[in-house]
Amino acid sequence: MPPSADLPGFLHGVAPILDRWGYLAVAGVIGVESFGVPAPGQTIMVAAAVYAGAGRMNIFAVAAIAFVAAVIGDNIGYWIGVRGGRKVAVRWGKYVFLTPERLARAEGFFARRGGRVVMVARFIDGLRQFNGVIAGITAMPWRTFLIYNAIGAALWVGFWTTIAYLLGTHLVEIIEHAHRYKWWAIAAAVLAVTGYVTLHVRHIRRRRAQKAEAAAAQDTSS
Repeated sequence: MPPSADLPGFLHGVAPILDRWGYLAVAGVIGVESFGVPAPGQTIMVAAAVYAGAGRMNIFAVAAIAFVAAVIGDNIGYWIGVRGGRKVAVRWGKYVFLTPERLARAEGFFARRGGRVVMVARFIDGLRQFNGVIAGITAMPWRTFLIYNAIGAALWVGFWTTIAYLLGTHLVEIIEHAHRYKWWAIAAAVLAVTGYVTLHVRHIRRRRAQKAEAAAAQDTSS
């Protein structure tokens, strides 16, 4: 394994773990992160891919181990949510503003769009750690969760390992440079979401108005 200095920036912190445990570190850190334990799973996967780019690890082994650990970890989180998560949420949720009504709405949301949420959750901090638990709490069917979780894990692992393998330590420079513009990106995203919501609400109101006019015209004709 290379010395820690080969991993600059935010990757430097996971270098000692990776140097000592290698592939086991990738499996363990990603696995525990996936069922809610705060751990630098994505960071250690990127670091391992950078090592692979330098010829110190095998990129296919890194990707395969990361994928399996992510899927298994999320499934452990799912069963945690199924076995006891909902009781905990109902009992203690009020202290974090999670009322039974909000939990019921979350269950309905997962029933309608849960698959897409699970698939993209891997790319979002917070959701990446708890999406399995939430899916279990909201009683999302396990087979549905398994399929979308596997797709999301494959996309997540494939994206980050490929980027890190090809760019190596230059990835850190690119990310740190991109952070200078993160507030512009956030502002653009907020504007885009606001515009979408505004147009969607207008569309709904227009449809309701048209239905009301049609119903009024039908009542008049009758």
